[in-house]
Amino acid sequence: MKKKAPVVKNQEFDAEVIDLTYQGNGVIKVDDFPIFVTNAVPGEKIRVGITKVATNYAFGRVVKTLEASPNRNNDVNSAALTTGIAPLAHLKYDAQLKFKQQQISELFRKQHVDVNVAPTIGMENPTGYRNKAQIPAREIKGQLTTGFFRRGSHRLMPIEDFYIQDPEIDKAIVIIRDILRKFHVAAYDEVHHKGVIRNIMVRRGYYSHEMMVVLVTRSKRIPGANIIIPEIKNALPEVTSIIQNVNQDKTNVILGDVNHVLWGNKVIKDTLFDKTFAIGPNSFYQVNPQTTEVLYKLAADKAELTGDETVIDAYSGIGTISLTIADKVKSVLGVEVVPAAIDDAKRNADLNNVHNVKFELGKAEEKMVAWQQDGLQPDVIFVDPPRKGLTPELIDAAAKMAPKKIVYISCNPATLVRDIVQFEENGYAIKGDVQPVDQFPQTTHIESVTVLERQN
Repeated sequence: MKKKAPVVKNQEFDAEVIDLTYQGNGVIKVDDFPIFVTNAVPGEKIRVGITKVATNYAFGRVVKTLEASPNRNNDVNSAALTTGIAPLAHLKYDAQLKFKQQQISELFRKQHVDVNVAPTIGMENPTGYRNKAQIPAREIKGQLTTGFFRRGSHRLMPIEDFYIQDPEIDKAIVIIRDILRKFHVAAYDEVHHKGVIRNIMVRRGYYSHEMMVVLVTRSKRIPGANIIIPEIKNALPEVTSIIQNVNQDKTNVILGDVNHVLWGNKVIKDTLFDKTFAIGPNSFYQVNPQTTEVLYKLAADKAELTGDETVIDAYSGIGTISLTIADKVKSVLGVEVVPAAIDDAKRNADLNNVHNVKFELGKAEEKMVAWQQDGLQPDVIFVDPPRKGLTPELIDAAAKMAPKKIVYISCNPATLVRDIVQFEENGYAIKGDVQPVDQFPQTTHIESVTVLERQN
């Protein structure tokens, strides 16, 4: 017999919020049946309205707050929550930091891994930190409009203040939008796959203040580009690079493979620690350089580098970790699967006159297996994988190389915990605390640094 849900759509009732999901939704329960509610804080009493019912769970909205939590942040634009730009913005910042610490602790507890998770390292100013924006453009009421999609939909909400983005980037988006409106450039219509401007991307160096504007288009050319480019240059004095990225596919992927430099440089530059990095439109560069410096310094400190180590940097990207630890070790060998990132990494090594770093193209898991079979014996391995974590093959190969330490920089605590269990089965144990770092305040993303040490 199919179990009947104890609630129905449009039903309203009073309830207490008992928990928060990893997506930042409040949780209430009716007969052990979970209901996930946007903009609800644990400890609050609310009147909930049911918006959707599935077999094992339902979604709801706050009809009325009957008793607010002391952890509620009332000083937030509702659009940040409605669109999912900042799904934790309804929580006061100290409560966000505790939530992230508890998320990691709970996942380790469920896997019976005994470890201390330290309090999350936060930011002094946890808003306006993002150095990159990728903003969709659509037609609303007959004109090109920028904003963000409402949660769970492709319906654009017009927004000018993105709360977590560098305010100078927010201003630039509005200026570019108005210039495109002035010259009647058509926004992308994803239903009919027509129009010109799909997205406006802006990158701004946190330290350099160099700004890159990328117009992502469905069409191969931008009507009136010869007039539009000077207007953007004149309106935004920080701009040093204007690029057209062509994406003609019917896809949700933002950037295409083809870039045309319309004016200026093909990259902007910024610094991390004392190193200079060239950043292109497709480069993976951490969006919060302030905490990136905290994160990488922490990883290097926890590795207890002495200057004599051979290091592997798996998932090396444009070389940010490799180059920031290069002067603390004997040599670094980086591996990255994206050819353009390898080119960026080599360019960045040259830019900084770093000669003890080598970058190789390939899948980290395949390279690690090959290096292990070739007898490579690193002292320390740094891993900074995407959200899907490490593969079993990479973990086995890394363990067989028998480095003294493995430094795991994680952006997903669920895959971190899964991978740590496999490392423990391979003779490694966590050394010290797991240290969360709030790389993405106001969002549910959680970065952390864990050091694993080989047990003799």
